[in-house]
Amino acid sequence: MSETQQTETQQPANDTLTPECFVALADFQAPADRLKAASRRQLGMTLIEIMIVVVIMALVATGVGIAVVPQLQKAKIKQADSGVETVRSAVQLYIATNNAECATMEQLIEDKAIDKAKATTDPWDRAYRIECDGTDITVISAGPDGEFETEDDIK
Repeated sequence: MSETQQTETQQPANDTLTPECFVALADFQAPADRLKAASRRQLGMTLIEIMIVVVIMALVATGVGIAVVPQLQKAKIKQADSGVETVRSAVQLYIATNNAECATMEQLIEDKAIDKAKATTDPWDRAYRIECDGTDITVISAGPDGEFETEDDIK
């Protein structure tokens, strides 16, 4: 081996860094900088991510609304059926105890045949209609539309 070849293969004796070492050091630090930048980006949520979450929540709420609203209407109709029967029983009791013809809601409340807090109005906050024809007692709720003499009346 020649003398020039030996000096090229030998490491420098001093502790100084060569330019090649700086290039290698820069390559080594670049992935660390990229990781720091990536972690900074992950600290917050983007507007798109927030909008996607809001849209998903709106779709879930719509599905629940579509499933619950008809059940609420059915529950009100069942409650009105129960209220009609309660008022009919109270009218029968009033007629039997007072030997009277027919009772109004005010008379039923005054006589304590019915509790004022429970069944004085239907689920839509409208008064029941009480009709008596001899011994036949009819109590009617106007139903969801609020008008008597329609097909949704509850008797």
